[in-house]
Amino acid sequence: MKTSRLIAALIAILIVAGGAYTWQTMFAGGNYGTKNVAIGSIATTTADQACNGKLDHERLVCLADALKTTLSPKLSAEIQLPYTVADAKSWSNFPPAGYNNRVGPTLDKFTPDQLGFIKEMLKTAAGIAVNEGYDEMEQILNADDYLKAKTTDNAGFSSGNFHIAFLGAPAAQGTWELYFGGHHMAFANTYKDGKLIGATPSFRGVEPFTKFNQNNRENQPMAQEQGAFAAMLTALDSAQQTKAKLSQTFTDIIVGPQNDDAFPSLHEGVLVGDLDATKQALVIRAIETYVRDVDAKDADVIMQKYSTELGRTSVAFSGTVGMNTENDYVRIDGPSVWIEFSMQPGRSLPGIHPHSIWRDRASDYGGNK
Repeated sequence: MKTSRLIAALIAILIVAGGAYTWQTMFAGGNYGTKNVAIGSIATTTADQACNGKLDHERLVCLADALKTTLSPKLSAEIQLPYTVADAKSWSNFPPAGYNNRVGPTLDKFTPDQLGFIKEMLKTAAGIAVNEGYDEMEQILNADDYLKAKTTDNAGFSSGNFHIAFLGAPAAQGTWELYFGGHHMAFANTYKDGKLIGATPSFRGVEPFTKFNQNNRENQPMAQEQGAFAAMLTALDSAQQTKAKLSQTFTDIIVGPQNDDAFPSLHEGVLVGDLDATKQALVIRAIETYVRDVDAKDADVIMQKYSTELGRTSVAFSGTVGMNTENDYVRIDGPSVWIEFSMQPGRSLPGIHPHSIWRDRASDYGGNK
């Protein structure tokens, strides 16, 4: 077993056993970058000028090509990799101390102008809605800088330790994935012949969960997800809540990194098709807080599919309906869509923090499993 997977297994044992831990207690050392990139302050003038007038996938290809012309041979070889499902699956929610198998260079290896190209790629692929997509990414990266400043954990916290890679060459024809991730983040947009064919797995988490200031802005990137789930569950009447309540306690998401096939065989919970239109709209809103983490045009297509499947989609939870207490857990389980949200104890700071995952049963990794 690789070291990072052994560490993950040990942590899982501690969680199941109810043992409290922090990254400080788990790791005695590590050689990780410490350079914060503060991506929100990175200028994109050079990138904008290079790809002015280009939109959507054409803009992504232009930005990737322009970025690669500025890279050293070593960095170019690190960021541009062949497309393989094995590399696409090499993501995790752990910081570098807990998982060291990510592909691609880290952000701290790039110059400010090069980071400007990367920033514009993320904005193009993920969209620029407030508290969604790129904006949510920026806040999650800010959280890692906050953890580095506020803790003594030697886990590799830092926005500079997030990885980016092109799996397959960005081009008008062929299959490629924009791979981006690090602690509490996995973004995996897969394209084929210029069209998005998969936006999952998509992992989001953050510590601290409460509002914090970092890198000249206020951050609370997952408040709207928590609020949407709480509104959805609170709206259920007592009989519907009873039907939606799971008997098991969940201490984390179940279909997480390296657990691609862990979907339960049973669809538990209350069927959304049995809810009235107002309650169904709240389910749609909860789903949108994940799907809107990709650009608007592609998100509209995905939401159209999920809306047609809504009647066959289930909602289930354990813990409280407020989704604001340790071990609160909720899932949305449809023919295609799968979303989990799990409230965890604090690992590096007091309090609670969420882990969550959006998957698509048909199009995870672009359907290439």
